[in-house]
Amino acid sequence: MSASIIKGSEIAEQIREELRTEIAALKEKGITPGLAVVLVGEDPASQSYVRMKGKACEDLGLFSQTIIRPADTSEDELLSLIDSLNADPRIHGILVQLPLPKHIDENKVILRIDPDKDVDGFHPINVGKMLIGEPGFLPCTPHGIQEMLVRSGNDPEGKHVVVVGRSNIVGKPVAAILVQKKKGANATVTLAHSRTKDLASITRMGDILVAAIGSPELIKADMVKEGAVVIDVGSNRIEDPSAKKGYRWVGDVDFENVKEKASAITPVPGGVGPMTIVMLMKNTVLSASRSAGVTPGQGRAAASKRPRPPVLASNVPRAVWSMSMKTFKHTIP
Repeated sequence: MSASIIKGSEIAEQIREELRTEIAALKEKGITPGLAVVLVGEDPASQSYVRMKGKACEDLGLFSQTIIRPADTSEDELLSLIDSLNADPRIHGILVQLPLPKHIDENKVILRIDPDKDVDGFHPINVGKMLIGEPGFLPCTPHGIQEMLVRSGNDPEGKHVVVVGRSNIVGKPVAAILVQKKKGANATVTLAHSRTKDLASITRMGDILVAAIGSPELIKADMVKEGAVVIDVGSNRIEDPSAKKGYRWVGDVDFENVKEKASAITPVPGGVGPMTIVMLMKNTVLSASRSAGVTPGQGRAAASKRPRPPVLASNVPRAVWSMSMKTFKHTIP
């Protein structure tokens, strides 16, 4: 019997409906959540992602500002732009589209974003909060994966989750999120990667298997436990002369064969992808709620009882953060 299909597009719509209620409540208080997206250069894939984010903001009625700079923009110019967005009260979330041109240090850019506006969840303050289970901003794709599991009836609590891929964008954070002593987590997590010996013997242990290694159809049916839940984060373009455009998109999982063995599986496209953007919207609304002293996740105004952390990035010498970020890279191994 074929696996049930976990459709990220449908779950994302559920979350959008919830956000509309929260956004309406904020607007009644005169607050419109605002997102600034910065694109440097003319990378076609990045341009497409930026357009989708702008469309998502428009759909929900968020204030959206897309700032496009030429590829030869200097690092200092970009950092100055971020400073101005940090100070702009209309902006609750800042996202700098990666990758950046090679002459710009991505680490410096991430560090420059106010952690309270870091809706990508990449600043080391938010990464640290995620690891110790304190409230901050969770990175969009890993948080989206958690939402997919819970909302599809595949709660990870008590399950063995095997994550394949150790990137700072997906692999490490999804492992950190699912291992927390919290609702929607409490999993036993194994993190495998490109240097793991006998990878198949590890992946077959997973009640839930998250594939995020960036290798087309790497995960075959014989690598999957019978009845496992499979989350495919991969998005790989492969040549296909029979396709209308001469290519097609596939995940990191051999979907057609694995779906006959798994109990549930995400498709590519239409699986994890839609979740990433809606979780970005969710983080932006969360930031607006926090800035207004409104309890996040509720459609009514209420004072937040959780005190703000006493130490912000602006209070910490940049040299210290630079040292902590020496190994912070945005690559999939």
